[in-house]
Amino acid sequence: MKVFKGRMVVPGSVTAEAVVSHGGLNTLASFQKALQFGDKKATCGDQNNPDLYGKQMAGKALCLPQTIGSTTGGLVIYCACSLKRQPACMLFSKPIDSLAGAGVILADVWLDDVKMPVVDSLGEEFLEYVKDGMQVSVGEDGEVTVE
Repeated sequence: MKVFKGRMVVPGSVTAEAVVSHGGLNTLASFQKALQFGDKKATCGDQNNPDLYGKQMAGKALCLPQTIGSTTGGLVIYCACSLKRQPACMLFSKPIDSLAGAGVILADVWLDDVKMPVVDSLGEEFLEYVKDGMQVSVGEDGEVTVE
């Protein structure tokens, strides 16, 4: 077990199974099946992300360095949340980018029945340590425990 401390971007606490990307998350390519074709598991459709391609993201602790892609990134995250196809939490090793930050904050503010804690600045050691299938717990203070 290891504990990491980051910055709480969206408050909340949750425990979920990790799914890990070592490359940037292209939100549009990753969530396209969930948004356009009704995939409730939010199976990652980004063929350029070998860590996540074909894996379920909904209800998982999505561990990643950062998001990449177009300016639709924040809206894609917001839409996934509004359809209840979002990860259980998003955990960034780097500081969150402004587009993803806007999407997760707007989802937190505008969607009353959706909670998706978001922690950033967890550090490179976090992504080196966490592996798919590990249990990840997020505390209200931005503390992330990986078992």
